[in-house]
Amino acid sequence: MEYTVHVRMNEHLFLRDPESSELGRKIVRQGIALFGELGFEDATFRKLADRIGTKEASIYRYFENKHRLLVYLVAWYWRWAEYQLIFQTNNLKDPHEKLERVLRLLLLKDLSHAPESNGADGIDLKMLHSIVIREASKAYLTHHVTEDNRQQLFKPYKDLCGRIADIILEQQPDYPFARSLASTLVEMAHYQTFFMQHLPSLTDFKAAQNDDQLLDFLRHLLFASLEKPVLEQA
Repeated sequence: MEYTVHVRMNEHLFLRDPESSELGRKIVRQGIALFGELGFEDATFRKLADRIGTKEASIYRYFENKHRLLVYLVAWYWRWAEYQLIFQTNNLKDPHEKLERVLRLLLLKDLSHAPESNGADGIDLKMLHSIVIREASKAYLTHHVTEDNRQQLFKPYKDLCGRIADIILEQQPDYPFARSLASTLVEMAHYQTFFMQHLPSLTDFKAAQNDDQLLDFLRHLLFASLEKPVLEQA
C-alpha cells in the first residue's frame, strides 16, 4: 500500500527539487525500490537509470551522489513521521496515550491512521521504513557529518525527537534526559527490528519474529525510565 505526503525538503539535499518533475519523482520512488531490493552498498545510479529508462547523467542533475539520495529519503521519512505524530496526537490529552502512539508509530503499526494516496504516485512507505531500519545510520555516520549538520540535513530527525521529548516531559516534567530518551527510543526501535530480522541472538525476540514483543520492550524501556527516580549527581 502506498501513501503520499507533500513535505517541504531542505534545498541542500538536492541539486534540483525531485518533486518538480515527473523524472524527479521517479528517481525518488524507484530509488526507494532499488535501495529496498539491493541495499545501499549495491545500488548505483546506473542501475537506477536503467530501472526508470533514463540516462545516468539525468539522475546526477537531481542528486550529486547516492548518499545524498539516501539522506533525502531518510529525511523525507522523518518529516512524514513528525507529521504523523502531530496528526495522531493532536486531539489527545493524556500524555501516556500520546507516548503509546509514539511507540506504535516507530514500529509503523498504525498505517490505518495515515492519509492514503489515491494513486500509484505515492511513496511506498513500508519499503521506505525498511530502508530507514537498515540504512538510516549511514546518513550521518560519515566523515562529513559536521558539514551536513551545518546545512541542517538532519533537522527532520531532530524535530521528530524534539516532539517526542516534549511529550515525555508532559508525562514526567522533571525527567532530565528527555531528548536522550527520545532518540534512544527511535534508534532502539530500528536496531532491535534489524537484529530480530538478521541477528536474532542480539534480541529476545528471535523465536517469535513478532514486533508485538518489541513494542512491549519499548514500553518497558520508556515507562520504567520515567517511573524510576533519577539519582542526583554526586
